[in-house]
Amino acid sequence: MPPGSIIRQRFSKGNLMAPKYEIGQKVIIAPVKNQRLSPRDSNIEPYAGRIGEIIDYHWISPNRGEMFCIYTIRMDADRKAVVLHEDELRAYLE
Repeated sequence: MPPGSIIRQRFSKGNLMAPKYEIGQKVIIAPVKNQRLSPRDSNIEPYAGRIGEIIDYHWISPNRGEMFCIYTIRMDADRKAVVLHEDELRAYLE
């Protein structure tokens, strides 16, 4: 698989890499402390502490042997969709 490719396959329970959060799950946006922003990153501070719902996810492989999950979250308040890394989310417990 070439570096930078997006894996759009959703992984079943039998696979080794399951997502941390599931579609339909509520999450809280929690920015990572001391994170440097590159020109390609956006500032998520306006969303900090807000609740949203996972509506999709994708596995990303930026380098050979490196994989992480990104999630599309629909924000509860304004229904806007944002895409965030797994480490920028926390499970919402009702």
